[in-house]
Amino acid sequence: MGVIGGGALGLAAALRLAQAGVRVTVIEQESRLGGLAVGFETLPESNVTLEKFYHHLFRTDRTAIRLIRELGLAERLIWQTPVTATLRGGRVYPMTPTGMLRFDQVPLADRLRLIATLAALKLAPNERPFVGQTATDWTRRWAGTRVYDALLGPLLAGKFGSRAPEVAMGWLWSRFHERSLALGYLRGGFQQLYDALGERLRALGGEILLGTQATSIRGNGDVVTIATTDGSREFDRLLVTAPQHVLTRLAPELQSEYEQLPGPDFYSAHVLILALDRPLTGQYWINVADPGYPFLVLVEHTNFMPPADYGGLHLVYLGNYLPPDAPVFSQSDAEVVESYLPAIKRLNPSFDGSWVRAHWVFQAPYAQPIVTGGYLDRLPPHRTPLPDIYFAAMAHVYPQDRGQNYSLALGERMAAMILGDARAASGAQ
Repeated sequence: MGVIGGGALGLAAALRLAQAGVRVTVIEQESRLGGLAVGFETLPESNVTLEKFYHHLFRTDRTAIRLIRELGLAERLIWQTPVTATLRGGRVYPMTPTGMLRFDQVPLADRLRLIATLAALKLAPNERPFVGQTATDWTRRWAGTRVYDALLGPLLAGKFGSRAPEVAMGWLWSRFHERSLALGYLRGGFQQLYDALGERLRALGGEILLGTQATSIRGNGDVVTIATTDGSREFDRLLVTAPQHVLTRLAPELQSEYEQLPGPDFYSAHVLILALDRPLTGQYWINVADPGYPFLVLVEHTNFMPPADYGGLHLVYLGNYLPPDAPVFSQSDAEVVESYLPAIKRLNPSFDGSWVRAHWVFQAPYAQPIVTGGYLDRLPPHRTPLPDIYFAAMAHVYPQDRGQNYSLALGERMAAMILGDARAASGAQ
C-alpha cells in the first residue's frame, strides 16, 4: 500500500493501515514529516521546534488528543486559556462573553444580539440548518447589520478578500461551533507528534521515503506504479493526500474525469515570524478587523508558551491568506519585514525595529479552501475512477476548516474505507 503525503492525513491513514497488518510506504517530498504543521528550529542548539504556520488544539479536537495519548506524548500537551481578541477601532477587545459586552463599536443591544447569535452557533449540532446560505447574508440577518459592518464583515473580508460574500455559512458555523476557550499545545512543538507517528509506523514495518517526490501514477487494475525522483514503486493500492491539482498532474487521465469536479479555489498562506527581545502585546491571538494592516492575524506564541523554551525570545506570527498572485509572495524577506514594521508600530507605539532579533518568512499554496455554495458538489469522491487509487485532501474535511485534528480524523476514515474495500474484494474472489 502506498501513501503520497507525509502530513497529518497521510500519516494517520498509514498508521491505521499498518496496525491492521498492511505493509505501508509513505512518500513525502519534504525532508521532514508534518505537512502544513511541520516545525523548524528557532535555536539550532535546541530540540524545541516551532511550527512554520501557527497551530493549537481545541478541547473538541478529540482525534488529535487521542493520538497524542496513544503515542505517549500526553504529558507534553499543555492546556491554557490565553487571551484571544479582536482589533477594531484601534482597540483590542477580548473575544469572551464579557469582552464582547465591552465591544463599544456597536450599541449594547447589538452586543447582546451578537452573543446570542454566537451561542446559537455553538448549540447547532451540525451545518445542515445553514445549507444554501452565505455567511454574509446569515450573519447580517441574525447578528444585525451594525455587528456585521463593525466586526464579522471585516473579519470575513480579511480572510477571503473579494471572495468573502461567497463564503458559505456552513464554514462560519464550524469556526464558532468547534472552538473552545481552552487551547492546547504540544510543548516543544507539534513536530513531536509527526516524528512519533513516523517512528510508530516504522516499528510496524512501514517505510517512509523523505525527500522523495512522486512524478507519475499509472494503474492497470492489477498494480499501481508510482514513478518518483528515487525510482519507481509498485503497490496494490494507493492513497494520494496531496492537493487535487497534484493528483491530476500525476495522473493526467483524471483531468477529463474531473472537469465537472474541479474542487474549491484556494488562497495561499503567508506568514512572517518575528523573534523579539521583549513582548509585543498582552494577547496570544489578535484578529485584525481594522483596515490598513498587511496581516489578518497576530499570534504571539510566547503569550501561550514560555519564552524560556525559545532562549528567552518572544515569538510573534503575522499571518495572512491571500490570492496566489498577491505581490507579497514575490517580495524578499527583508521587504516583507520592512513593509510590516509600520503596522506593528500601530499596534504598539513603543515598538522599535531594534527589538527584532531574527525573522522567518514562510508561504504555502493551497492552504485555505474557499468554501462557497455548492462546495460538496465540486469535490471529487475518495474512490477515483482509477482502480485501487484513493484521493483525500484538506478540502475534504468540510464542513470543518483546516486543522490537524480534522486531517487526522479524515486519515483514519480513509484507512477504514480502504480496509473495507480490501475485505469486500477478498470476499468476492
